[in-house]
Amino acid sequence: MDAADTTAGYRRSTGSRRGEARRQDLLRRVTDDLAVNGLADFSLRRAARSAGTTHKVLLYYFDGVEDLLKQAVFELRGRRIDNALTAAQGSGRPAPQTLADRVRAIWPILMGEETGLRRVLDQAIGLAMYDPVRYAELGQGATKQYLPSLLSLCPEGWSDQRKLEVAEMILATLRGFVVDRATGNGDLSGADAGFEALARALEREEAADA
Repeated sequence: MDAADTTAGYRRSTGSRRGEARRQDLLRRVTDDLAVNGLADFSLRRAARSAGTTHKVLLYYFDGVEDLLKQAVFELRGRRIDNALTAAQGSGRPAPQTLADRVRAIWPILMGEETGLRRVLDQAIGLAMYDPVRYAELGQGATKQYLPSLLSLCPEGWSDQRKLEVAEMILATLRGFVVDRATGNGDLSGADAGFEALARALEREEAADA
């Protein structure tokens, strides 16, 4: 990304409904471009071209290129979460009744979702690992964004602490499988086997309540 793009000299208040609608439209256009073309060579000028505007207009609505990137990644991650929750809720079929089955329902979404979305989110985590000072929010934001959805999949009768412990375990384990997929040259057998072990562990956790 261009160092010159990190300035935000044109930033002003966008608190009106019209201003917020315009900001959301620009963000959607940039997010769509990011999903197709990835993070490589992402800059304010590229974002402006994809949004059909100028970099000065983007600086009116966003605090520089890194703020725009963070918000676009947040939007893409939201799409992944929406798809996963739809699957966990049954998506036109009877809804899964156990935590293990809900997690099984989201597994194909995480592993088989559209290539562009998956690639960009993988790249975002890579950036957070490569430069944790500059891109910390791309990693920390992922945890904050995923956890509420995983908590919502847990049985209602569980304590908040138990839900948090199990949701954290699910998130950490699924992240490991995603990395394995990204570095395994298309071989998903190891991740699939590990996922089934996770599902069985969740079944045992729920069985402890019986």
